[in-house]
Amino acid sequence: MKAMVLTAPETPFQLMGLPDPIAGNGEAVARVLSCGAGLTIQHLRAGRIPVEYPRVIGHEITAEIVETGSGVTELSVGDPVTAYYYLTCGTCVWCQTGRETLCDNLAGNVGRDLDGGYADYIKLPSNSFIKLPEGLDYKSNPAEIGVVTDAIATPLKLINKARIQPGESVTVIGAGGGLGIQMIAVAKWAKAQVIAVDVRPEKLDTCRGAGADKTVDASHIDLAGLLFDLTDGRGTDVVIDFVANEKTLEGATRALGKGGRLAILGGGGIPNTFSVSGNWIKGGEREILGNKYASRSDVREALDIVARGELWPIVTETCALENVEELHQRLENGLVIGRAAVLINP
Repeated sequence: MKAMVLTAPETPFQLMGLPDPIAGNGEAVARVLSCGAGLTIQHLRAGRIPVEYPRVIGHEITAEIVETGSGVTELSVGDPVTAYYYLTCGTCVWCQTGRETLCDNLAGNVGRDLDGGYADYIKLPSNSFIKLPEGLDYKSNPAEIGVVTDAIATPLKLINKARIQPGESVTVIGAGGGLGIQMIAVAKWAKAQVIAVDVRPEKLDTCRGAGADKTVDASHIDLAGLLFDLTDGRGTDVVIDFVANEKTLEGATRALGKGGRLAILGGGGIPNTFSVSGNWIKGGEREILGNKYASRSDVREALDIVARGELWPIVTETCALENVEELHQRLENGLVIGRAAVLINP
């Protein structure tokens, strides 16, 4: 099979021919139709997150099962599937209560600790595959369906975790990025009032197209002060920070109104220690929430919502497998507006 392989940190992908994977006990092999390309895996490409080399990265797949190993009963050849990013044990208290991102026995991540989706085929433990619901036209839209596992599922988790209610103000920092654009759309689906914040003005038109009620170019402003102005002096109810550096975290915290909630998702590999007043948090009953990824139930719910036509993933550009290096250079430079995906066997 052909695959784009990382051989060292900060080194271009190499197109290689690798042996086709063979399913072992408890494993399955799928033919990959598409794989999402986002900042999480760009951190691997850039060397900000450690990985053993050589490695095939990528986890937001649309694929079809082509082989199952012994002991696999939940999958059949021909099943359309995607993948769950975390390699979880399924038995600890966190897995048993549907909070797999906190798994006590986490074995790693798809595309980081096991080879991922930038290849013709992918082999995973069978429980790492999630079957797509009936009625989802994955063959016509492989790029969009593949990114649902993160681009829709993670914002959906945040709607629930931050208890976002209809009519509340939700500020999305890093709104023009791959998750930010989707967060706008999902927050509007939840009937919130959305303020999109980015430092690249050219991305704000896309944010408005995704449903943002107001947009902010945060290049040279006092973010907290402006957000209080935009909310008639009340402060924002919820901030979702996909950037999460020291500047955005401090600004986001100061922008929270009474009862406000800050959810932190970004900051991969960058220093992001920030100062916050305990009295400020206590006095306004404000909350700071951490979030890494979605649960399996979030992913399944997101797929069902998309299958029902209530939401649709926003993929703004695609490329062939052979062109992923150019795409990742654009990701590194912040030039991808929205979500990108690689078409492998469309």
